[in-house]
Amino acid sequence: MKDSKIFDLIDAEKQRQREGLELIPSENYVSKEVLEAMGSVFTNKYSEGYPGFENLDGSDDDVLAANPANHRYYGGQQNTDKVERLAIARARRLFHADHANVQPHSGAQANNAVYNAWLQPGDTVLGMDLGHGGHLTHGSPVTQSAKIYNFVAYGTDPETGEINYDELAKLAIQHQPKIILVGYSAFSKIPDFDRIAKIGEEIPDCLLMADMAHVAGLIAGGVHPNPLDHGFHVMTTTTHKTLRGPRGGLILSRGTVGNPLKKPEHTLENIPTLIDRSVFPGTQGGPLMHVIAAKAVAFHEAEQVSFQNYARDVVSNAKALADTLITHGFKLIGGGTDNHLILVDMKSSFGIDGKLMEVMMDKVGLTLNANAIPNDTLPPFRPSGIRLGTPAITTRGMNRGEMVKIGNLMRRIAEICVEINGGKAENEFASELAAIREEVRQMAEIFPVPSI
Repeated sequence: MKDSKIFDLIDAEKQRQREGLELIPSENYVSKEVLEAMGSVFTNKYSEGYPGFENLDGSDDDVLAANPANHRYYGGQQNTDKVERLAIARARRLFHADHANVQPHSGAQANNAVYNAWLQPGDTVLGMDLGHGGHLTHGSPVTQSAKIYNFVAYGTDPETGEINYDELAKLAIQHQPKIILVGYSAFSKIPDFDRIAKIGEEIPDCLLMADMAHVAGLIAGGVHPNPLDHGFHVMTTTTHKTLRGPRGGLILSRGTVGNPLKKPEHTLENIPTLIDRSVFPGTQGGPLMHVIAAKAVAFHEAEQVSFQNYARDVVSNAKALADTLITHGFKLIGGGTDNHLILVDMKSSFGIDGKLMEVMMDKVGLTLNANAIPNDTLPPFRPSGIRLGTPAITTRGMNRGEMVKIGNLMRRIAEICVEINGGKAENEFASELAAIREEVRQMAEIFPVPSI
């Protein structure tokens, strides 16, 4: 018997996505093919272990033609091995990596697996301060990894929004970290990977790690530098966000790929094999083969010229939206954006907090999230800022004209928030909010979600 309660909610979510516009920079819309692979019969199969890693340098046909011995703990892997090998080969090509582990269930799992592969309890990781745009897994005290390892935080320059490289270098010399981590969830600039790599070269046995979960699609599309091309040893990412695949994780690395059944020497050159052993059996059990199939589809899509055009449009749309917001009095952290993401200081702009703006935007079908800004004085659940971006609306085919319209609507919403913050009742703005909601619905109808 069909579970009508769940499937009614699925239908309701389809309608929400069709009629609204997704501005959260970590969300996107996958293709029908990715959805189909996610819902395939590979969800029925256990595949603990790994396929063989030989002969992954050629075309997809070459990868399929090879039949290396696997390192699995279950039988019946003739199809799963080929799926995972295709995913690995495609990820390696996309990101110029010597190896790819496609099994992590999430970006957090990918990061934890790298920590587990390289660090001993108590070792130091130098990563971006959460309050300056870093991620929970980069040292937040609420996480498991922060209870095991010693995280030291570097920040950003409050004026430029750039990483404070002088502070980073000073902290690296002082703390001699085993990992220097570059990564973020609310940072709109492009890191100077060469400069950071030079800092890391001065620290013995220091692993250079880049968590590029937000910008992996921009890297694949050729509009953002690839840290692996600038001396980094490891790059982790999610496979959704700008990469436009299923929700999951990915670890890319440079070095020698070995047999995961044999423990290698603990060296930077052996980091690919150390990571494989850390993912399974170190931190995960059975891989999600239906998700890996969907990852492989997404990597194939990202290899196409059309994806390069998409990545370029994501960035140009973000700049156009940022410019529009600036003309309307929104104060952007760093004065703009160089990637897909915009971080706005609502407190300085309009005297309101980010949560009020998030709630009122959601009422008209424009979805973004409240977010802390550097040195925020407000609490995390009601911070000073908002975070938004352009990956999802660009997938729908929107361009500069729509960015201007969205920026104009955001100004109207901000003005309503100011009135509500001043004591007026929300219902006094019911008709105006309804009118804005209709404008959003009409835009969404013109630019439908490709996979729904």
